Parts: sequence; structure tokens; C-alpha cells
Amino acid sequence: MPIHVVILAAGQGKRMMSDLPKVAHMAAGRTLIGWVLEAVRPLRPASTVVVVGHGAEQVVSHLPPDVVPALQEEQLGTGHATRVGLDALGDVAPEDTIVVLYGDMPLLTNELLARLADRSDDVAARMVTSVFEDPTGYGRVIRDGGVVVEVVEERDSDDDQRAIGEINAGAYAFRAKDLIAALGGLSNDNSQGEYYLTDVVGILVGRGERLEPVETTPEEVIGINSQDQLTEARHLLQARTNQRLMESGVWMLDPDRTYVDDTVTVEPGAKIYPGVHLEGNTTVAAGAQVGPDVFAVDSSIGGGATVWYAVLRNAVVGEGCEVGPYASLRPGTVLEKGAKVGTFVETKNTTLGEGAKAPHLAYLGDATVGARSNIGAGSITCNYDGYEKHQTIIGDDVFIGSDTMLVAPLTIGDNAVTGAGSVITDDVEEGALALERTEQRDFPGYSQRRAERQAAKETED
Repeated sequence: MPIHVVILAAGQGKRMMSDLPKVAHMAAGRTLIGWVLEAVRPLRPASTVVVVGHGAEQVVSHLPPDVVPALQEEQLGTGHATRVGLDALGDVAPEDTIVVLYGDMPLLTNELLARLADRSDDVAARMVTSVFEDPTGYGRVIRDGGVVVEVVEERDSDDDQRAIGEINAGAYAFRAKDLIAALGGLSNDNSQGEYYLTDVVGILVGRGERLEPVETTPEEVIGINSQDQLTEARHLLQARTNQRLMESGVWMLDPDRTYVDDTVTVEPGAKIYPGVHLEGNTTVAAGAQVGPDVFAVDSSIGGGATVWYAVLRNAVVGEGCEVGPYASLRPGTVLEKGAKVGTFVETKNTTLGEGAKAPHLAYLGDATVGARSNIGAGSITCNYDGYEKHQTIIGDDVFIGSDTMLVAPLTIGDNAVTGAGSVITDDVEEGALALERTEQRDFPGYSQRRAERQAAKETED
């Protein structure tokens, strides 16, 4: 039977103490709402609606195109939010399954939701429950002879009910016609004056409908309401990602100090050392060694490459390249096979050809460096004139002497050489030596005269 999904994400999340809507907070590479949508994806729902409210525009900006946002203009409770979501679903057949979830539960798994949605025709609803050692803040599941008969919100519960450890996780799979009918019977006669989705359980039981609990571990159903809970969830999500990578054949020296977004691709055979942060759409190929202490976002690291103590942002590191230590590859950097960017080298919008190298203490911006060329220590491309950026093109097999200033726009021909300490302002032809220095002049006795002037000044003072 078709499955439709409604995700409730209209809450403000006051305890987060943040201007950002709660479900838009990031954890291990995805927003909270993004994690829920990722868990939903294998269900192949016929339609998915996310109910938004506080910070609606920010939340909607994180939704994929095939997800329909529905605005809950007044915050009248979870039951009301579910109605808003149903209205946005449009035409739904009476026997279809409607899965209702909260958008702040990033640890939901594909497997749990598959079990939840596996509703037989004679079951009106299924709901996820779990037993917590400390159930504070959660609605309690009330059973009679083992059968779920009611869910009571903590604020409306008595002492006996608060002592119950089994909680309602807030994840449901309803037969469409039963959910629609029960929502019509909700009342806001409670301490909050809100329409509770949890009251649907009691209504269905009262009508004699069959309701099945789906039990799971507390870890899977943690809801995020504060920054410390967000940190806990981030830790658990990261552990899952790292475990999955190691099971696939990725080597990690210390998984507890390795931070890899779920959106990152790391191939089997790669080696990851501690202090590594891989974010966004970063990819690491088999045989690469990354770390210690690397930050890479939206970058590609090729097979057999070594990257350590470095920062990569929108950069491409080719096969067999070496980066670091203490290198910064800014957006637009491309290192072709076997290239090297070494200690205290910064690059931006620059391509180093196959086997080219800048071993240390250099800046290359808006440049193309040909194959096998060498950039000497202390050399930079002077690419900015105060108004515009300009290109430096360096040919193949070029030797740039130490402390060379390459004033763009500039072209250095193949096999050319620049003398150390030169300021090169004109194009250099193929195979030529470019040298720009003033004649050295020595002034004998200068140190003694300087010392005497200083002594005389101190005497006057």
C-alpha cells in the first residue's frame, strides 16, 4: 500500500538558545531535518510533507525539491500540525499508510522506519516506544494487560504515570482513514490548551481499533531540545558513520578523534589519522593517507595522495600528490598527479601540473604552473593590483628561484629560470634566465659609524 510521510518541524526550540530553527541545526554533516529525511528515503514514499513554522524560510531552504513544505501559521499543538500536513498531502486513499515523525530525531534509522511502516491491513496504527532509565520530558505509554491504551504527556500525568519508564517516541504509522477521523475528535482541554497528536492513540483504542507498539532502543529515538543533546546526537551519528567506514575497509587510527560527515565518500583502503575533519562533498580515494590534523570541505583527495596538517576548501588533490604540513589550499586549487604543496604554502585558484612542486613558503594565486616546474621558497604571484586579479602562467620545467616576485599578468615560458630575489614584471621567453637585481654595494666601516652615532645620541639624552 502507498506510504505518505508527514514530518512535524514547526517548533522553535527555545532551549537551543539559538536564532537558528531547531531542525536546521547541523549534526555530522546534515541538518536534523535532513537526517530524518535520509531515514525516510528508503521507504520510497508517494509524498512527503514537512510542516514548518518558526524560521520557516530557513527550514525550507534545507528541503529537497521533492519534499512539500506546509506552513503551520498558528502553533496549536502536534495534532493541529498533523492536520496541516495532511491537508498538504492532498488526496490520500483511505487504506494508505501515513507515517508521522518529528523533525528533531536525527538518530532514526532506515530499519526502524521500515518496521514501523510495515502495517498490516487490520492494524489502525503502529507507534514506536522505548524504555528509558530517565523518561523525563517524554509522554508515557499506558498499557492495560500489555496492550497500549493511551499516551499521556508528562505535563498532564500523575505521579504513578510519571514513574513509567516506557515512552512514546513520537513516530507513528497510521491507516489514513483512522488518522483523519481521530484528528477530527481531538480536544485542546489540557494544561497547554493544545491539540495533542498523542491523544489519537486513546481515541483509536476507544473505538476498538488495533494498535501495535514497535519497540526500539533509546538511542534511536532521542529528540533534540538543547545544545548538549545536539552534541550527544552528533557523537552517536559520527560513531555510526565511522563504524560503517571501517567495516567497508577504511583504516582509522582513532575513530573517537575522526570527524567525517555522512555526506563524505571515503573509499576502502584509505587511511585516516586523528584530528581529521572531512565535510560536505569531500571524497577520499583508496590508498590516500589523510591526517593527522586535516580540515577538508568539498574537496577531492586522490589515490595514493598524502595530506597532513593542512586545510583544503573546494580543492582537488590528484593521485600521488603530497600536501603539507601546514599548507592551505583555497577554492579553485587543482593539483595534478604527483604535484606537491609543502610547508607554509598557500594556493588559490591555481593549478599545479603533473609533478610540479611548491615545497615551502610560497603563495600561488590565480596561477597555472606547468608540469615538473619548481617554485622556490619565498616566491609569490602578485596577482592583485588593488582593483582586479590577474593571471600568472608558468610553463613546463620552469625553475622559479627563491624569493621571486611574479607580478601578474605574466607568462613564463617552458624551461625558463628566474634568479633568486628577482621581481619579474615582463613575460619571460622559453628557455631564458630572467634576473632583476640592483648591483650590490658595500659600505666599509658602516657598523662602527652607526654605533658611534648611537652612543653620541645617548650621551646627549
